[in-house]
Amino acid sequence: MTTCELPATADLQPPAPEAKSPERSPAAGSALVTPAFARLLVMVFGSGLSMYLLTSVVPLYLAANGAGGIGAGLSTGAMMLAAVGVELLVPRMLRRFGYRGTLALGLVLLGAPSLALVVTSSLPLVLAVCVVRGAGLAIMVVGAVVLVADVAPAHRRGEALGIYGVVVGLPAVIGLPLGIYLTGVIGYDALFVLAAVASLAGLAMVPGVAARSTGSEEQHVKVLGGLRGSGLLMPTLVFAAVTVAAGISVTFLPLGSSNHFVVVLALLIQAIAAPAARWLAGRVGDRVGPAKLLPLAIILAALGAGALVFIGNPAAVITGAALFGIGFGAAQNLTLAIMYDRSPKSRYGQVSALWNLAYDGGWGAGAIIFGFVVAGTGYPLAFALTAALVAAATLPTLRAHSR
Repeated sequence: MTTCELPATADLQPPAPEAKSPERSPAAGSALVTPAFARLLVMVFGSGLSMYLLTSVVPLYLAANGAGGIGAGLSTGAMMLAAVGVELLVPRMLRRFGYRGTLALGLVLLGAPSLALVVTSSLPLVLAVCVVRGAGLAIMVVGAVVLVADVAPAHRRGEALGIYGVVVGLPAVIGLPLGIYLTGVIGYDALFVLAAVASLAGLAMVPGVAARSTGSEEQHVKVLGGLRGSGLLMPTLVFAAVTVAAGISVTFLPLGSSNHFVVVLALLIQAIAAPAARWLAGRVGDRVGPAKLLPLAIILAALGAGALVFIGNPAAVITGAALFGIGFGAAQNLTLAIMYDRSPKSRYGQVSALWNLAYDGGWGAGAIIFGFVVAGTGYPLAFALTAALVAAATLPTLRAHSR
């Protein structure tokens, strides 16, 4: 599988007409949150809660048991990079097993391995658990996004993705701060069990979702194939730059700041801002076009990431978390909407896999690299380098917007 290097501006231009999805039409349907959609939202809420309860806790768990910052970064990186590998396979799994079988497997792989953390804190075994959970995460995020795009009316796809974004973001609102809080209340072991139950409970919702795609048969397209002229590559890379900062913030903010209250508050604010911005960006993007809003989203994310240079200043950390949450949430919706608008329905699986590769690959790689960088530079400089990376991602979006 190969990708092609494209000019920065070319990939942000609309593709040839035949590559586009059907035109948005007000008559394309009225009901947005159907019973099947609601069951899917319940399912993704539980799986998301399972993930976010442990996102910042597992690094703390390893650090408390002597693994240090490198071990903390490896735990996040192992989960997300495992997700990247499995995301390449999910479109094929959806064709073979349908939505129900694929999503059920994802729920099991994401939830059940958490129970193993009750009996071990060994770094290799914890990393193995993270790898299996990453596989489950990949299945859930790719499969769920494809299903949302499949069943949503074309003229309201951005709003449907926004609703999905709110529901999948709520576990971050709850789980990121709650996980850290509960470590001192119920302990690590009970929290690991809770994370397992949160995902496995979603199995009750599986029979109520669609069995297979409502559209034409999915094309047998390699996830990284057919990108020339598709308009997908640059939105993918731009979003990856933002997710690098997202993975770094949730992994290393609890380690870089000694103020426990500020960390919990910052993670809570970021987690609230992201889904709210994701929904609002979807609503506005349906009206004015998502590409017009993307530069602003990336700029806000860069400013938020840059604020963590002053990690010892509570006001800077909290303000940065709010700005980054808004920019990150908006970028989630806008990049995905752009990619779906530029693809036929038969390639929705490829779009979802590409977007989630950017999400998890950036998140995981950023956490691993940052763990090594911060050991040599300290937190302020490492956060400054992160902000510079996000800021650089604004350049192709601004060039395309100015044309």
